Amino acid sequence: MRVAFIGIGNMGSPMAGHIVKGGHDVTVYDSDADRVSRFASSNGCRGARTPADLRDSELVITMLPDGHAVRSVMRGEAGLAPHLKHGALFIDMSSSDPVGTRTLGAELATLGIVMLDAPVSGAVPRATLGTLAIMIGGDDKPAIERARPILSLMGDRLFETGGLGSGHAMKSLNNYIAAATFAASAEALLIGQRFGLDPATMFDIINVSTGRSFISEVVMKEHVITGKFATGFTVGLLAKDVRIAADLGEAMNLDAPVLRLVRDRWALARDRLGATRDNAEAVKSWDEDLKDS
Repeated sequence: MRVAFIGIGNMGSPMAGHIVKGGHDVTVYDSDADRVSRFASSNGCRGARTPADLRDSELVITMLPDGHAVRSVMRGEAGLAPHLKHGALFIDMSSSDPVGTRTLGAELATLGIVMLDAPVSGAVPRATLGTLAIMIGGDDKPAIERARPILSLMGDRLFETGGLGSGHAMKSLNNYIAAATFAASAEALLIGQRFGLDPATMFDIINVSTGRSFISEVVMKEHVITGKFATGFTVGLLAKDVRIAADLGEAMNLDAPVLRLVRDRWALARDRLGATRDNAEAVKSWDEDLKDS
């Protein structure tokens, strides 16, 4: 299959690499032309200079920072959508706003392009291994089946979540839970330290008790307590995902005070640390907050 992969950053690069290894005819595009050249050279595929160069693709995948970037690539002034052939399949694997995804999907349908959303969970380590969890939203069942062999090259757990936008909704809600759990775990750590508890002992106990979670077992033990801070996911991206979840809650007319608080805490961490810092470093910004209290 002729596949275009747009966005070959930390996540997109290994994901696109798996598709190349799967024997497909892959062309990559990124706003960083040097990155395109390096990827194409090292993976034995083609690089594109503009989105319009991808016009002959049967399947287009985006892995971009947010839905605004996705819309720009597909519908912007130099967007790809008008150049694609009728019947092309477009999959947005970014973490995008689910309401915006539905709007974009309806626009693309008028051009004969079928859209699916298929965001992922697992960060860089599982992207590298090809073992991502993938949440698939779409209104066209045959299109989902057409996409499944490609998606299976990047993930080993594929979930159909419902209609278009449902994958993006599920991704944001999952990341909200992770963000809330991290915020609670970080506060418990900081309070315990001030009382004189040993951080390693705290999480040894938590991990055999009712407070146990992926955050306590992996993020706190391997990245926070050790000072490694290398989860592969930035504080800016997590803040963005929690904001998407909060916006979705408002769109669904649900009063979600915990979600609003978590959104604000992660926005504070992003603003204090900078969007590119590892998300596990958020504990540093909140430690500063406690010292000021």
